Amino acid sequence: MHEAWTMTDRKDGPGDDTSIVTKTRPKTQRPPLYKVLLLNDDYTPMEFVVHVLERFFGLSHAQAFEIMLTVHKKGLAVVGVFSFEVAETKVAQVMDFARRHQHPLQCTMEKE
Repeated sequence: MHEAWTMTDRKDGPGDDTSIVTKTRPKTQRPPLYKVLLLNDDYTPMEFVVHVLERFFGLSHAQAFEIMLTVHKKGLAVVGVFSFEVAETKVAQVMDFARRHQHPLQCTMEKE
């Protein structure tokens, strides 16, 4: 017959474990972010650009209108900053949508 023991009888209770080695964690680097840019052209209607900004970037009409004016006046504007995958998807969606509507609108991405 053997004795039953309880947690208080154990010599290696919580806090007594010396086998755990604490390592300093290497600083995890954040994944790089990418700016999505819309470029101006002389053919894409302003209303279409506003629609694209609302549809693919979730902007309000007023926000979309402001960015469209920036693109128009300055030649380009940053529409948003995203992870690589999200930025790549947004660029592809905008380019595909513009082509399907026969507009030469250009959308690109660059590392922030």
